[in-house]
Amino acid sequence: MNQLNGYDVEDLRVGMSASFSKTITEADLVLFAGVSGDNNAMHVNEEFAAATPFGGRIAHGMLTASVISAAIANKMPGPGTIYLGQNLRFRAPVRPGETVHATVTVTEIVVDRRRVTLSTTCRVAERSSSRLDALVMTTTS
Repeated sequence: MNQLNGYDVEDLRVGMSASFSKTITEADLVLFAGVSGDNNAMHVNEEFAAATPFGGRIAHGMLTASVISAAIANKMPGPGTIYLGQNLRFRAPVRPGETVHATVTVTEIVVDRRRVTLSTTCRVAERSSSRLDALVMTTTS
């Protein structure tokens, strides 16, 4: 892997995988709400959220999904990678203080188009929080 440009598409193989982990902090929730404009009380108001079926605040779904983006950008394919599309399904909430572990696995490579399809999974402890199939493009080095 080239530390500045990530993996070249020719160096990737189906089955290769990489992981990235992040603990979702109080600051992450506040900053993400500010940046995204998503100030849903489920994310920012403990008193409100405690009265819902979730029993407390939960992280923004897209904040959780951003851990996948970090795995793609920082690990594999790495720097220079561009997201082209995704299908995302949230399976369980992520709460402040929990650590999200994102794993990306190469499932398909189209070398002449410089495109890679990844299967990804996010886990918190032993439960799956989301699943994503992402199509990314690696840039030329």
